[in-house]
Amino acid sequence: MTAQTLTASYFDDPDVKLAQQAGQGDLKAFREIYERHHRRVYGLVMRLAGDLDTANDVTQEVFIQLWKHLASFRGESKFSTWLHTVATRVVITELRKQNRRVQQLQLVGDGQTEFEQNLVHSDGPDLGRLDGLIRRLPLQMRWVFVLHCLEGMRHEDVAEELGIAIGTSKVQVHRARALLEEWLSDDNAE
Repeated sequence: MTAQTLTASYFDDPDVKLAQQAGQGDLKAFREIYERHHRRVYGLVMRLAGDLDTANDVTQEVFIQLWKHLASFRGESKFSTWLHTVATRVVITELRKQNRRVQQLQLVGDGQTEFEQNLVHSDGPDLGRLDGLIRRLPLQMRWVFVLHCLEGMRHEDVAEELGIAIGTSKVQVHRARALLEEWLSDDNAE
């Protein structure tokens, strides 16, 4: 497939046309983009954030940032791929901001911040068992695990996105899997 054929196929993607219209200020086109993609974006944010309130807030922020940056979409990739990249960057940025704020709080109990304790001990009724366990993973490990194992990103892309070494990404995934297996076996033993 030639580059010209690739580019032409992206223009056949209805999201590309909507993105171009929205990038020129068309609110109706933006609304359609939102309707088509908000569930997937919310799912990504929920897995990375670990709680409903944060997921709702950060998903809103993703679409605010998307509106601001739609004009920069050049159509060189599928719109959904570009949106996933934008969403991942916004989520990581927002969660890092929140994490810095949380670290300024007093430590409580066993050395965990209140935020970390809430992540470990809050189980939403609509979350599956595995999602609940994933939320227990340390923050960066959870990000790496979700991006690589659930979102299908390559270790190289995860490392670049999070500003870590490729080896760190691989180690974090290995450790996350080991912890999840341990927690699952502990739950099954009870």
